[in-house]
Amino acid sequence: MQEANEMRDRLIHEFVENYMQKLFYFCLKKTGSHMKAEDLTQDIALQIITALHKGTIPTSFSAWVWQIARNCYSVWAKEKHKRNESVTGSDISDYEIEDESENILDEMIHTDEMALLQRELAFIKSDYRNIVVAYYIENKSVREIADSLSLSTNTVKSRLLRARQILKEGMDMAREFGKRSYKPEEIVYSNICTAPGELGQPWTLMDPKLNQNIFLACYDNPMTVEELAIEVGVAFPYIEDTVNHLTAQTLLVKNGDKYETNFPIISREAQQKIHFYYEGILPQLIALITENIDRLVAQYEESDLCLYGEYQSYEEAKWMLLMDFYKGMYSLCDNSPKDRLGNTPRPNRGVWDVVGFEKCDFCPESVGHHCQYEGFVHYRFEYCGINSRTPANLSEIEVHELRLMVEGKAPENLSIAEKLVEYGYAYKRANEYIPNVVVIRQNTNQKFLKFCERKNFSAEFMEHANARGILHRSILNTIEKINCTVREILYADLPESVRTNTKMVNALLESICSASHTLGYIVKYALAIGWLKYDENTSPAIGAYFMIP
Repeated sequence: MQEANEMRDRLIHEFVENYMQKLFYFCLKKTGSHMKAEDLTQDIALQIITALHKGTIPTSFSAWVWQIARNCYSVWAKEKHKRNESVTGSDISDYEIEDESENILDEMIHTDEMALLQRELAFIKSDYRNIVVAYYIENKSVREIADSLSLSTNTVKSRLLRARQILKEGMDMAREFGKRSYKPEEIVYSNICTAPGELGQPWTLMDPKLNQNIFLACYDNPMTVEELAIEVGVAFPYIEDTVNHLTAQTLLVKNGDKYETNFPIISREAQQKIHFYYEGILPQLIALITENIDRLVAQYEESDLCLYGEYQSYEEAKWMLLMDFYKGMYSLCDNSPKDRLGNTPRPNRGVWDVVGFEKCDFCPESVGHHCQYEGFVHYRFEYCGINSRTPANLSEIEVHELRLMVEGKAPENLSIAEKLVEYGYAYKRANEYIPNVVVIRQNTNQKFLKFCERKNFSAEFMEHANARGILHRSILNTIEKINCTVREILYADLPESVRTNTKMVNALLESICSASHTLGYIVKYALAIGWLKYDENTSPAIGAYFMIP
């Protein structure tokens, strides 16, 4: 019995994998109509799958499939528009399974499986599909549907029941003939946005599951709308409108009669190559950077200055200093790209870019970088859920109150000041509000440079200076190697349409090597060597700082 089931499943998979698209074009050529081709393809598929479920094991699978296809077409040609609601001449009750949930579609159209329902609707007969759409999506009553289609209410109810069962079986089978495009949940999209579009782009374009399916189907794989309809499993008119919209919004590009995804999606394999490379080189880089920071802080201390301000301890300030120091060194490296993502003009006055990443379980928690107002910046760490302990973004008035605290002024809004204490950006001592952030002051740096110019420093200070010069060159050399290797990995992974866009490749390299992806690794290795420390007493505001002119 088990062997028979395995054979059945294998044949069903082979049919779905190798014959569905060919059958559709066979039917399209025979009928001359997309809708009729959909109906006839569904008839053929349903008869084949039903026969396999009943135990039929054909000697020659290909010949058997095409014989059924020709028989179904023969029946269709004879009956033409007089076909009744039976499927390929058989009584659907012969293989109908009792419905287990009267409300299964009601549940599904309110979930993320709506796209799956849409795909399945494309493969049932229009007689059924029209009733399903009218009842479940347009919210029409059985009586209204019956009147509009000149059918009895009993016929409408019967077709609803039969359609529901066919749809449920199809969704349970989780058709895989669009393997990549049916797994949008495996991709994480990063929207780098300088200015969102007036219609909420890019988020409104990236969220729908159907759009995500299309992006995956067309990535490095140019397709016509007809091919997309088969790959994604959505009726031609519906997907044609969506494709045209995504093309107008520049997320798809049209070449001839084919469409291709117009942004990079980094594969799991490429990320794994970067991961293994980082495992070898980043610990060396972190050792260089942390030593450099320690020596710089020691030099500031000898000059009676504090690099990171007077409000946070060095242990807490290290989180911000490490991120900022690496980013600063990255920008100084000769082969670091100057192009950045998020600067591409888009329709509706948007300026943004999108990058997709195939999910993987080996990358460390990322680091966000949120810029706000009045010189305030916050590196936000996913490590141990640190970022969830403060608001995603402080409002302008909250930043203003925090800036007043940094300047030693009394708060203008006490309720906002109390909120900042609650968030961890400040604490209260008697009636005074004290900020809990790093403060980088330009005049402090100027005082340090003047101290250096006087050359009135110790031998230890000079030792730090000489060591930092050597560390500086080693850090830049290491970053240069990282840029070269990661560029090679990305270049091999990207489709030709993206590789030829030099500005996009440069911006992508800059984004991966200088931003959240690599910063997450830097935090990981700094924690591993004990330079960064974290426990339940660590401030939730680590990574937050002001740049004061």
